[in-house]
Amino acid sequence: MKLYSEADVDTSVLDGRQITILGYGSQGRAHALNLKDSGFDVVVGLRKSGKSWARAEADGLTVKEPVDAVKGAAIIAFLTPDMVQKKLYETVEPAIDKGATLLFAHGFAVHFGQVAPREDLDVVLIAPKGPGGLVRRQYEEGHGVPCLVAIHQDATGNALALALAYSAGIGGARAGVIETTFAEETETDLFGEQAVLCGGATELIVAGFETLVDAGYQPEVAYYEVMHELKLIVDLLHEGGLRKMHEFISDTAAWGDLVSGPRVVDDNSRAAMKAILTDIQDGTFARNWIAENENGMPEFKRRMNADLEHPIESVGKALRSRMDWLEG
Repeated sequence: MKLYSEADVDTSVLDGRQITILGYGSQGRAHALNLKDSGFDVVVGLRKSGKSWARAEADGLTVKEPVDAVKGAAIIAFLTPDMVQKKLYETVEPAIDKGATLLFAHGFAVHFGQVAPREDLDVVLIAPKGPGGLVRRQYEEGHGVPCLVAIHQDATGNALALALAYSAGIGGARAGVIETTFAEETETDLFGEQAVLCGGATELIVAGFETLVDAGYQPEVAYYEVMHELKLIVDLLHEGGLRKMHEFISDTAAWGDLVSGPRVVDDNSRAAMKAILTDIQDGTFARNWIAENENGMPEFKRRMNADLEHPIESVGKALRSRMDWLEG
């Protein structure tokens, strides 16, 4: 493992040079504000007709239409949704200076060939391992969210230095920047989301809720057990791994973990995980997702509606309304 810290970074490589942020969502806003507060010259590229233009201006940032925003930029960060990046690159590419750096926070568009950068451009990845809100909050508190760095194309011979300077500007170098590849970042990120963090976790929660309710237990009690208390366990895991979780739960809970966990995540579950990873690695998932977008996302909408209409949502909404310490 190659790990970079602030001591390995020379931020002077970006002195007097423009950084353009395309997009002003969760990551875009955090990166733009952190870089600005770090003393860099930041321009945000947005459509003037969009809702984010006024917000970026109110945050004290220089805002331009995307084509104008990329002109003269040393680094152009594509922080828009994956499926938008192909068209966006095609739109702004003629205005990008020779030898500029394209920066991505997720490797999907490049790894799966949606964006094919010009040969004269550096192409790098700086992927914070946390959502934009956390990237901003940690920076403001004097800390940072760890990042991954990867170089897809080093046309100038200076790609790594520029990427690390950018990582320092958003606070990532404070926590450490691990070297990876576009393929590794993209494939592990997609797998984590699908098999564990999002797909796996939500299906496990819903299945647990349904099992208890079908057995005659109150939906409200079931919600507390399988959804509400999950945060307590995740916090322990996040803070200190399996060891801290086992230290802070009861012996009864720990015994149940050890003997029953493998009954839920069994050989069938592991086989499903391997199949998911194969679909990611061979491009099946990417092709299906790209096709779904091009077709207007009917299956995405159907499945999302089914998720949001599940009884656990109405039960949870009613219970959370009594927890005034929770954010909406």
